Amino acid sequence: MKDIFEAPFIVRMRKVTQNMYRLGWDERNGGNISCILDEDEIKEYLDLNNVIRTIPMGFEAKDLIGKIFIVTGTGKYFQNVGFDPEDNLGIIRIAKDGTTAELLWGFKDGGKFTSELPAHLMTHSVRLKKDPRHHVVMHCHPSYTLAMNYCVELDEKIFTHKLWETCTECMVVFPDGVGVLPWMLCGTNEIGEATAKKMEEFRLVIWGLHGIYGTGNDMDEAFGLIETVEKAAQLYMISAHLPRINTITDDQLREIAKGFNVKYREDFLN
Repeated sequence: MKDIFEAPFIVRMRKVTQNMYRLGWDERNGGNISCILDEDEIKEYLDLNNVIRTIPMGFEAKDLIGKIFIVTGTGKYFQNVGFDPEDNLGIIRIAKDGTTAELLWGFKDGGKFTSELPAHLMTHSVRLKKDPRHHVVMHCHPSYTLAMNYCVELDEKIFTHKLWETCTECMVVFPDGVGVLPWMLCGTNEIGEATAKKMEEFRLVIWGLHGIYGTGNDMDEAFGLIETVEKAAQLYMISAHLPRINTITDDQLREIAKGFNVKYREDFLN
């Protein structure tokens, strides 16, 4: 077997978690990531017949049976993933009963996956139906995006439009807009179900007064979606108290969409 610590999927997780911590998106043990691993990608690094232990998931994910994920652990700090990935990350496979996770690697201290795993797996299930290339779900607490939650109505059209009109790239990067949920208790199946429902329309979902969920075909896409929202939110927040002399108009947003040949939520324009 090859050295798993040199595996691309471990290296990617180490780098992205360190970057998210550095940016202040994942304070303490806040935030979580899960990524679908292709069997061909990991069989050179792991014996897939060796199940270390099984962990109840607390819900049923029958359409994901056999899928393998690398996922951050509950109570784990993103700042620690870089130097001790085996303690802070785990590789799990959804067991044949659909309600149990088989631990194939990681969580060496006896820990387990993030408490948000139900929300992640529900979202994976929905996004895979939308795009079979989908691989990543990423949750974090970016500061300016959160700040907007307190001064912009938690309405999908209003919130999306504020972002679109603030930064030219937004219409190109997320023309499908941003879904928004009201405040809900995290770590529950209820918020997972609500998030998954929104993911039928959006690749980004804001958890009101909490954080954001981003998805993608790979780490770069999921990270880039959140990064673009956060940049626009930052621009909005540092200028919101000043007179608005210039803005990107709806006609200009339409021109951007036409120029980049993107299908956008026309009902989100005024």
